[in-house]
Amino acid sequence: MTSRLTAARARFWKRQRPATLRDALAQTKEYAREAKNLGVERIAELMGLEDHWALYKWIQSGRFPLVLLPAYEHVCGIDLATRWLAASRRKLLVDMPIGKGAEQGDLVQLGADFQHAVALLHDFYQSNGSADAEPVLAALREHLQAVAHHHFNVSGFSDPQLDFGS
Repeated sequence: MTSRLTAARARFWKRQRPATLRDALAQTKEYAREAKNLGVERIAELMGLEDHWALYKWIQSGRFPLVLLPAYEHVCGIDLATRWLAASRRKLLVDMPIGKGAEQGDLVQLGADFQHAVALLHDFYQSNGSADAEPVLAALREHLQAVAHHHFNVSGFSDPQLDFGS
């Protein structure tokens, strides 16, 4: 039951779309409380801040020092503020995972996933937007993440990372 609850909670947070930066900062703090049992005092300590009251003030006002945002999101374990910043500028963020090289099956799956996403997109446009957009968005997002994975691997091909685990 615990794993099902954790999976449901992860899906909930993954779909969060904060409306404002202040909302994103507050939801990030809430995620840290729920998922990692961290309060503001502990978050500030892990960020290396001496004054946890400053962190309270920044979250409340939405005037967060940008230089501290990566540390805040890293400690909290979720990047809601970064996603809000990108979305507010009409940009799409795609995780660029690193991993093993592609095998033939991986590339075939990439093509099949692309065809599936395009078919859903076609059906959505044929319905004049009356169909549910979430499956279309999910398929497009998954395809973009897979392409980003290959983009990262190809761009780093001339400078490979050492593989210490096998």
